[in-house]
Amino acid sequence: MLQVNKDIPNSEESMFSSLMFRFLPYWPLFAGLLVVSLFGAWGYLRYLSVPTYEVSASLLIKDEKKGINDPRMMEAIDAFASSKLVDNEIKVIQSRGLMNKVVDTLMLYAQVFEEDQFRSIPAYASSPVIIKVKNPERISEVPQVYFTFNEGTHKIKFQEKEYPLDEWVRTPYGIMLFQRNEKQSAAPIGPLYFSLIPTRQVTDGLLANLKIEPANKLSTVINITLEDPVPQRGEAILNNLIYAYDQAALNERNTLAANTMAFIEDRIKLIEKDLENVEEKVQQYKSSQGVVNLGEQSKLYLQSVGENDRKIADINIQLAVLQKVENYVISKNKATGIVPSTLGVNDPVLEQLLQKLYNAETQYNNLKNTTAENNPILLALADEIQKVRPGILENIRNQRDNLIASRAHLATTNSSFNVALQAIPKKEKELLEISRQQAIKNNAYSFLLQKREETALSHAPSAGDSRVVDLAESSILPVSPKAFAVYLMAVMAALGFGVSIIVGKEQLTGKILFRTDIEERTNVPIVIELSEVKRQKETLFAEPEEVCVIEQFRQMRATMGLFGRSFNRKKIMITSSVAGEGKSFVSTNLAYSLATSGKKVVLLDFDLRNPNTSLMFDLFKQNGIIEYLNDEVRLETIIRETSFKNLSVVPAGMDIGDHTELLLNGKLDELFEGLEKQFDYILVDTPPVELVSDAYLLSEYCDANLFIMRHGYTPKTKIKRLNQNPRLRAMNNLGIVFTAVKSRGFIKGDGYGYGYGYEGRYREKGFKTQDTQAKSQLAFFSQKLLPKFKLFRERIDG
Repeated sequence: MLQVNKDIPNSEESMFSSLMFRFLPYWPLFAGLLVVSLFGAWGYLRYLSVPTYEVSASLLIKDEKKGINDPRMMEAIDAFASSKLVDNEIKVIQSRGLMNKVVDTLMLYAQVFEEDQFRSIPAYASSPVIIKVKNPERISEVPQVYFTFNEGTHKIKFQEKEYPLDEWVRTPYGIMLFQRNEKQSAAPIGPLYFSLIPTRQVTDGLLANLKIEPANKLSTVINITLEDPVPQRGEAILNNLIYAYDQAALNERNTLAANTMAFIEDRIKLIEKDLENVEEKVQQYKSSQGVVNLGEQSKLYLQSVGENDRKIADINIQLAVLQKVENYVISKNKATGIVPSTLGVNDPVLEQLLQKLYNAETQYNNLKNTTAENNPILLALADEIQKVRPGILENIRNQRDNLIASRAHLATTNSSFNVALQAIPKKEKELLEISRQQAIKNNAYSFLLQKREETALSHAPSAGDSRVVDLAESSILPVSPKAFAVYLMAVMAALGFGVSIIVGKEQLTGKILFRTDIEERTNVPIVIELSEVKRQKETLFAEPEEVCVIEQFRQMRATMGLFGRSFNRKKIMITSSVAGEGKSFVSTNLAYSLATSGKKVVLLDFDLRNPNTSLMFDLFKQNGIIEYLNDEVRLETIIRETSFKNLSVVPAGMDIGDHTELLLNGKLDELFEGLEKQFDYILVDTPPVELVSDAYLLSEYCDANLFIMRHGYTPKTKIKRLNQNPRLRAMNNLGIVFTAVKSRGFIKGDGYGYGYGYEGRYREKGFKTQDTQAKSQLAFFSQKLLPKFKLFRERIDG
C-alpha cells in the first residue's frame, strides 16, 4: 500500500480561528441573516412588543421578633394591639382576598385597549370611559368588543347600540355602568375595544407578577414590586393593595373591640335594671317604715357584711367570666370566635395565655388561607394552639376552686354577722339588707363603666400595625423588553440558523464532502486532493490556465514516489467505483504531468465500453487494444503519439463492447512486456469496478492502483464497500485520489476547501497560500466587523 503522510490539522489552533476558518467562507449568508434578524428585532421592538415598567413600594411591618412596637402610650390604651411576623404578613399581602378587593376597586376585570398598528396596548390613560360590572364575580371571558364614544352625546356605542354614561344598563355581557375616565390625558391613537376577564383570572395574573421580599434579613421593611405595561395603573394597584392590607388589619382589631364592647353593654344594661329596682325598694321602705338613721353597731355590721357581699359579688363576676372563657376554649375545637374579655379576673398568667392563644389562632387563620395544610409554619401554630389550651383550662379550674372556697368562707362570715344582726330591730335589719344590695350594684356598675371607656379608647382610630415607607412609584424606563437583549437574541438566532444551515448542508448529505469522510471510514491513504476545475477541460497541461490544479498533479507524482533511484512503480492503474468520478481526467493529466518531466509515458484506454480517453485524443473507432488482443494488429501499430512531447496513447479499439474474455487470452502479458521496453511509465485507464471486473484483472499487472472519489458525487457507502471488497484491498499499492474538491461557501479561492487545506496550492496572480489568505480574512474581520459590532452595542446600551 502507498505510504502517504496525512495532513494533520494544527492542534494548537485556537477555537476562534477554527470556527472562523470553517464558517467565514459563508459570511454573505451570515450577513444576510443578520440583516434580516436585526431588522426583525427592530420591527418587534417598534411595532409588536408592549413595554413593561416596574412599580415598587416599601412597607414597614411591626415584627415582635425584631423589636418594632407601638409607643408605650398607645400600647397602654390599645388593649387589642398585636405584634406580627414579617413572613406571615408577606403571605397575607399575597393573599387572593386582598388582591380581589384591588381588582374590584380598580375595575381591572374590564380593561380597555387601543390598536396601535400591529399591536394592542392598554388605554388606561387614553380611553374616554371606564367600565364597571354590577356582578363582577359572574363575569364570563369576552376577548374583544370594539366600541366608539361620541363626545357630543356622551354615549358609548358597540354592536349597533348606544349606551349612556353614569347609568346601569343591560348589555349582552351583563349589567354595566359606563363612566367618564378621569385619568384620560391623551386621545386614543387607534380603534378602542374592551375585554372582560374573570376576576379570578385577573387576580391570579397579578399575584404571579407580584414580588414581595424583605429588604434584608434583619429589617422589618418589605419591598413590593409589580411589572405592568401602564405605570399609572401599576402604582394604583400597589397603593390600593397596601390600603386593603391596612384596612384588613384595622377591621380585625375593631371586630375584637366591638365584641368586647357588646359584652360590656349587655352587662351594664342588666346592672342598671337591678340598680333601679334596689333604689326603688330603698325609697319605698324608708317611706313606709319611716326609717331615717341606724345605730353605730348596725353600721359596723353593715359595713362588714357589705364588704363581704361585695367580695362575693366580685367572685361571682369572676366565676361568670371564667365560665365564658372556659366555654370559649372548649368550643374552639368546633368553631372560630373572638376571645371573651377577662375583665374582673386579675390573673396576669391567664391573660398572657389567652393573648398567646389569640395571637396563635389569628396567625393560623391568616396563614391557612394562603398556604397548604402541610406547611411547617401552619403545623407549628396548630401544635402551639393545642399546647396552650390545656394550660388555660387548668388555670381556670384552679382559679374557680380558689374562688368557690373564698366565696364559701365569706358566706360563713356573713352568716355569723346575720346572727348578730338578729338583735337589731327588724325594720333596721330590713333596711340594711336593701342598702347592701344597692352598694353591690353601684360597685359593679362603676366597674363596668370604667371598662367601657377603656374599650372605647381601643376602638377609636389609631396607628396601624404597618407604615408606608415609600408609596408606589414606577421606573422611568421600561424593564421589558430590553433592547440589547432582543438584538443579542436576534444576532444569536441568525448565527445559529446560519450554522444549522451549513452543518445540515454539509453533514446530512450522503455524498463525500470532506477528506475526513474518507479517513474516518477507511485506512486506505489519500494520495492527493485535486481542486475543482471550473472550465470543462480534460487536458489541463495542454492549456495551462489552472495553475493550482497543475501544481497539485505535480505534488501527486511526488507524493506517490514516482521518482528516485529505487523507483519501481512503472505501471499505474486508475479506476473508480462508478462512472463520472473523474477517472479519465486524472489519468490524462497525470500522464501529461509525468511527460513534462522528460519521461516517456503511454496511456492505455482499457475502458472498452466507454472509451473517453480515445475520444479525447481523437482516436475513437481506431485500431487499438481490442484488435491487438484479437491478434489482428501488431503492438507498434496501435501506439499513437500525441502532440504533447513524450506522451503516447493506445486507444480502446474499433469494436467497442463487452470484451472481458479477451483479457484472459494471455495477450496482456505480451502487451505490458512490450510497452515496458519502450516507456518509462504505463498508465491504465479502466472502467469502474462496480460495472465490470476488468479493473481487478488489470490490477495484477500494475505496480500502483489509484481509486478515484469525487467530492459531492461519490456516495459515502462506496467507502464501506472499498473496505469490504477483498479484491480491492488486495490491489498493489492502493491509494485514493479525492477529486473536484470545491471551495466552501462564497469565498472563492484557496484555503477554505473541504479538505485539510492546500499549502501547496497557488493562484495565478499573487501566489497566496492558505495561511496568507486566512490571516487576511481574519484581519478584515478584526479590523472592520468587530469595531462596527462594538459601536452597534454601545448605541443600543445608550
